[in-house]
Amino acid sequence: MADTIDFRQEIVFSSSDKNISYQITKAEKEGKIKKIAPRIYTTNLRDSAEYIIKRHFFDILKWRFPNAVISHRSASELRPTETGNFFITSNYTKKITDLKGIILNVMEGKSALESDVNLGGIYASSEWRWILENMQSSRKKGGESKTFPIELIEDKLEKIIIREGKEGINKFRDKAREIAVQLDFNDEFSKLNNIISALLNTHNADVLSSDVAKARATGIPFDTGRVELFEILYDKLKDYYFPERPDKNTSEDSFRLFSFFEAYFSNYIEGTEFTIEDAKKIVDTGIAIPKRIKDSHDILGTFQIVSNSYEMSITPATAEDLISILKRRHLTMMLGRAEEVNAGEFKVQNNRAGNTEFVDFTLVEGTLRQGFKYYATLTDPMAKAIFLMFMISEVHPFADGNGRISRIMGNAELFKSGLSRIIVPTVYREDYIMSLKKFTNRKEPDTYIRVMDKLQYFSNNIFGNNFDELNEYFKATNAYKEPSEGKLNIIDRSMSDINLAEI
Repeated sequence: MADTIDFRQEIVFSSSDKNISYQITKAEKEGKIKKIAPRIYTTNLRDSAEYIIKRHFFDILKWRFPNAVISHRSASELRPTETGNFFITSNYTKKITDLKGIILNVMEGKSALESDVNLGGIYASSEWRWILENMQSSRKKGGESKTFPIELIEDKLEKIIIREGKEGINKFRDKAREIAVQLDFNDEFSKLNNIISALLNTHNADVLSSDVAKARATGIPFDTGRVELFEILYDKLKDYYFPERPDKNTSEDSFRLFSFFEAYFSNYIEGTEFTIEDAKKIVDTGIAIPKRIKDSHDILGTFQIVSNSYEMSITPATAEDLISILKRRHLTMMLGRAEEVNAGEFKVQNNRAGNTEFVDFTLVEGTLRQGFKYYATLTDPMAKAIFLMFMISEVHPFADGNGRISRIMGNAELFKSGLSRIIVPTVYREDYIMSLKKFTNRKEPDTYIRVMDKLQYFSNNIFGNNFDELNEYFKATNAYKEPSEGKLNIIDRSMSDINLAEI
């Protein structure tokens, strides 16, 4: 043990060592340190005791309650509640209020288990343990309670099921059962087991409290208004005749060039605006433009997907496939903004565009699953593509990138079937967007279907591997112009119009 005190440290703990005690007493008398709690001092003479204690809270816990277990709700939050309560398990029960700003609730219980988290001198209950601890009853509510509201626990278990499936939640239950035996938590495990069983539809759902948990037990909820739109679109598409427009970009070079323009326009209509020359430089070099790093990665991410013939041959066979493909492609597409848009995960709060409110975030998965039933029944690839594009755009499952991911999903359907993919040129942006809104607001799908048919007709003229030639074609069709500057002028091209040696 050191026999001198390092007064460069902000916190100083007292000691049974007489020499240390003398130094502390002397330093306090000389005004070099001040007492902020029993046997705890600080060299910081400016800040409040409360602020210093909160800053060094875990060091104080380790010193005062070595090898104790941070338990119950505190094991999850690792900070005091809004009312200042913090909960630990030790070898006695006591409420301690001598740490300014914190009410330390010490409860007698089992010492740390092998599964608990070692924080270097003190432990935190493992996830299995603190969830079991939260199955205990508490007379207090809110921030004074040692347990979370049961709804929060149910929702956490629900997330495990969504993330890891039945196998994952059963593994969690098996481990919790093992921990319960070590803690003598028979009643606590029984409650937890009943909740998990209800979530898996093997127990009466009456034991559940949260709306999300009840929905899981009785079936995933969905947006009935949107499903009505899906049904209307399905009824129109199931017998609709679309001309067959084979994909003319069958070489690797022409496929990649079409993919470049697809990525460029798909981003441009969403507000990621570059000159065509700058966009080509980004894709050719893979290097982002300085000061526009994230915008550059939007183009690169989209291009990475649409230029991958293997990826674009993948279409969903089940609702689970649909969700998995959506999340995977969204992660790739939005990797440059991963944190700000929670790339690869469905939205966690509602989004809107103008007066349009998209599907509530709690209903996203259920609504996609309902829509998949209609998609799976359609047979014409163009009908399936149009349906997918509308369904994903209408649900708006992600925080950002929904328009782009909807077009990627639809174009994959067309590419897999050997048909021309669809590009939405800038000049036709308003027609495209207004057709979607008209269907949403008026339940009239005919305009939307005609717009998509016209766009495929236009896109079927985009073929070849000569960038300059295609660039001139886009200029001639007014594709690069804003909607207010002109109209789409479709110019028919035939295979004889280009040098076949270039294909």
